[in-house]
This record gives sequence, C-alpha cells and structure tokens, in this order.
Amino acid sequence: MADLLIRNIGKLYTPTRAPFTNKDKETTRIISNAFVAVKNGLIEALGEGDGAFWLEQNTKIFDAKGMIMTPGFIDSHTHLVHAGSRENEYAMKLSGMTYLEILQKGGGILSTVKATRNATFDELYDKAKKSLDIMLSYGVTSIEAKSGYGLDIDTELKQLEVAKILNENHPVEITSTFLGAHAYPAEYKGKEKEYLEIVKKTMDYVKEKDMAEYIDVFIEKGVFGIEASEDVIKHAKALGLKVRLHADEMNSFGAVPLGIKYDAASLDHLMMISDKDIDLLASSDTVATLLPMTSFYLNEGYAPARKLLDKGAIVAVAGDYNPGSSPSENYLLALQLAAGKLKMTPEEILASATVNPAYSLNKGNLVGRIEKGMQADLVLLDAPNFSYVLYHFGINHVKHVFKKGKLVYND
Repeated sequence: MADLLIRNIGKLYTPTRAPFTNKDKETTRIISNAFVAVKNGLIEALGEGDGAFWLEQNTKIFDAKGMIMTPGFIDSHTHLVHAGSRENEYAMKLSGMTYLEILQKGGGILSTVKATRNATFDELYDKAKKSLDIMLSYGVTSIEAKSGYGLDIDTELKQLEVAKILNENHPVEITSTFLGAHAYPAEYKGKEKEYLEIVKKTMDYVKEKDMAEYIDVFIEKGVFGIEASEDVIKHAKALGLKVRLHADEMNSFGAVPLGIKYDAASLDHLMMISDKDIDLLASSDTVATLLPMTSFYLNEGYAPARKLLDKGAIVAVAGDYNPGSSPSENYLLALQLAAGKLKMTPEEILASATVNPAYSLNKGNLVGRIEKGMQADLVLLDAPNFSYVLYHFGINHVKHVFKKGKLVYND
C-alpha cells in the first residue's frame, strides 16, 4: 500500500539503467496514462492505469492532470556558495577580453574570492538558499556544490559549512566538493608551491571534519598545471577523497589522461578535448560532464558532445552556476542548449540530467530513475512530451516537484 499515489500522468519517462551510454539499447521506459505509488519516501510501484490497487484509507492522491513526469534532475557541477556578482566584467567580455585575461588582471575568480572572504556565514547561506530555491523550481532535486571562492582555510571551510547546513535544511540534496585549487590567491603570487601546501592542509581539515566527498582542480594553462594538479590529486587520494576535475576548458594539455590515471569520477567542461582523449575517456568509467551554459555565456565553442556520445562515453549535462561564466540557475536552459548546440537527442539529454550525473556522484542506486526502491524524487512538467520541453525553450515547464515523496515545489 502507499502513502502517496500520483495518478493521471500523461507520460512517464525514466532511464532504465545507470549509467547510460549509446552502446546500450532500449534504455528509456515511457509509460502512458501512468501512476506512481510512494511509501516512506521511496517508490513502491509504477505502471499504467490508475494505481487503485495501492490505495488505502490514508493514501494521499495527487492528480497529475495529464502532465509528463521525469526523475528529479541532478545538476552535478555548481559553484553554489559565493558572495557578490560580476556584472561589472560583462563589458570586458563583450570587448573581447578572455576569461583568463580578466583573471590575470585581478578580476574573475579573484574578485569573487574577495567578496566571499568578506561575507558572513549568514550572508553566504541566504544567497545560496535563494539560488537553491530557484534550482528546485526548475526541477533540480540533487546538486554537487564546490567551494573554491575562499582560497584560504577559513573561508573554504565556511563555504563547505554553508553547503552542509543547507543540505540538512533544504529539500535539494547537496554533495560537496573541495575546490581549493581553483586559482592562486593574489597574496601567493610567486609563492605557488606554498599555496599548494595550504590546499593540502585544508584538505586534511576537510577530510577530518567530513566536509566534502570530492576534490576538484581547475587544470588550465596559467592556473594549475599538470604537475601541481597531480600533487593535489595524490594527496586527496591518500586521504580517501574522490576526484572531479575541470579539464580542457580552454586548452588541451593533459588533463584528461591525468584524470583517467586517478579514476576521476567526472571530467568537466571538455570544450577543447582532443580526438585522442575522447577515445581515452570513452573507454573509461569516468563521466564527461558538459556545461553548455558556460559556452553560451562566454561566446565560446561547445564541447564535442556528439563525438563523445558516438564513441560510447558516459555524458552528463550540468549548469555550472557561478558568478563569472554561468550566472544562471535555469537548469532547463542547460538541457535546451544540449539539444540545440550539443546536438543531443531527447533520450541522451534525459539520461544526462538524471542517471549519468547520479552515477558520477555515486548515487545511482538512490536517484536518477523512477523505479521500485528508488527515492521518490519526481518532476511533473506541463508539456505533451519530453521533446517539447527541449523545443519550447527559455521558459519553465516545471509545475510540481517531489523530493522523497513530499511535494516541495508547487507552481
């Protein structure tokens, strides 16, 4: 029997396995006139019809009114916790200055670092909560959130603490990543090796206090090179922390082989990935996380999604919410850009927003599918089919969101 019965679902869409690749066949299940029965926050049953068998005296009935249903979306790359904004740099971008040129002038990441260091815990919490509320309204029920705007021990831990408390208080589940190797702070210019020791020392605190499951490094020319990145990764692995990496965003110079060598859960961005490294990534269990809103905002090239998919890579699509290169919490727009710019199919996009990011976050047995025993993280969208959500872009089709069987967003 069920606590909650959602009935009259026009079409229910769910991937059937995690992870999804184009090597697989028949990986999406579509049920018309569907129901989902929920008990104790988990999916008890699903199928065609009204689900009357699962009714008991205290069962709550929710009428989906013919809307479509998908699993809750999972945004596996965000920079949720930060202070300030960077609209003052927009004119620089439009004039042709690159992301790295702005960083070298003390702007970019370093500008946000200054604001985040000066912000109180409550200010960071309130700003991040507001963004989480917006993400939830677009159907996002789980995210990954990085630090990286402190670049000192106290502020990095403050960012991670904000994420930890939000994870306890907010419906959206948060998996935390320590990104102390996001940039070299201004006070360590010319003393880069000293800063690497600060990163490793902070990592020790992070592990000791269980503040994050993953670490990340911004591997890029002019930021963290291969040798420095490997130093950080080795320390993380020795502590038992898992690895995610910014890779091949602006240059391709060895980030992908490095990530594969250390069993990275995800390699993110990949706009400049080489054909050789596509083959390497496709032959691994590492997820290729693509961030089309970053390409859109920076007016730069998009990651070669079709090559990755056709080679059999595990592909996720994330929003990369951050103040400098993707200042938007609109996850549906990321999926719509995946269709229009990355040339991904609706089936590929659904998997890239659900089972594949769940797999990259080591949560594939809990979220990402509508299946008996999984968390009842569910989204109802006012659309005739999932393709329509991608076709009719720039608006929010989400009407209702359930997290662990509770209605947490109601438009």
